[in-house]
Amino acid sequence: MLLLALAVCALGAAVFIVGELVSLPVRERETSIRRASIYGKAKRTQETDGESLRERALLPLKEKLAGLVLRLNPKWSVEKISFRLLSAGLNRRISPTGFLALKGAGVCGGVVLGAIFGGAGGIGIGTPLFMIALGGLGLIAPDIIVDGRARARRETIKAQLPDALDLLAVSVEAGLGFDAAIAKLTEQMDGPLAEEFALTLSEIRIGEGRAEALKKMAERVDTPEISNFVRSIIQADQFGISLGRILRVQAADTRIRRQYAAEEKAMKAPIKMLFPTVIFIFPAMFLVILGPAVLNLKKIF
Repeated sequence: MLLLALAVCALGAAVFIVGELVSLPVRERETSIRRASIYGKAKRTQETDGESLRERALLPLKEKLAGLVLRLNPKWSVEKISFRLLSAGLNRRISPTGFLALKGAGVCGGVVLGAIFGGAGGIGIGTPLFMIALGGLGLIAPDIIVDGRARARRETIKAQLPDALDLLAVSVEAGLGFDAAIAKLTEQMDGPLAEEFALTLSEIRIGEGRAEALKKMAERVDTPEISNFVRSIIQADQFGISLGRILRVQAADTRIRRQYAAEEKAMKAPIKMLFPTVIFIFPAMFLVILGPAVLNLKKIF
């Protein structure tokens, strides 16, 4: 009974923390990148003198859980977690401390659930195995979700890049500077790529060099297309090459790459369809085709 009560309390605390992490707005800005990401967009809220009792009780718990996760893996840090959340586009939804607290809650909840499931059949070797397995799953599950969001975001950026480069080329050829062309792009387009350009423009406006801001964007997105674009823009600035021509060439190159990627996926589709066909469709076909023949053979023999 005591173990069951502890499990219920731990699960309730985990659900409470997850709900608070999702609903609470970001109140801290750990790095200048996160401050730049909301530059000119986020509405500044006035801090009230008295916080609610729930908020005062939640903050120490979040910090303890985050500290627990950092002790489990010293290689992690708030800066690295912030960079990963920024790459996945989740920096406005959850703070690095909140993400670490979520992982800590997953570990605690997984260990308690493992103790319950392992002890259901009696105390034995299964209990610690269940505790370790479910605790590890609770620890890595948020990382899997963030990595999946980052991959999907990169694919979306790669698909949007040719149109964005066309718009930049038209803007530059019309007489706008590169920074003004980026501002025009953020006004005309929506999506992850527009967010990355808006963040880059914000970093430039707060004093970051254009080359450094573009290199940071390439590191966040981590795709060959963005890296080639950034490298071309930096070289054009250094050697005085026309940006309009460079952007036109980059747009054509990325469009060809997108076409090749679509053709590659289309060629892989038959191979991917082979396994579900063999596993699910062929047995049913054999049953329908050979079933009557088998029954007739049973009648004969």
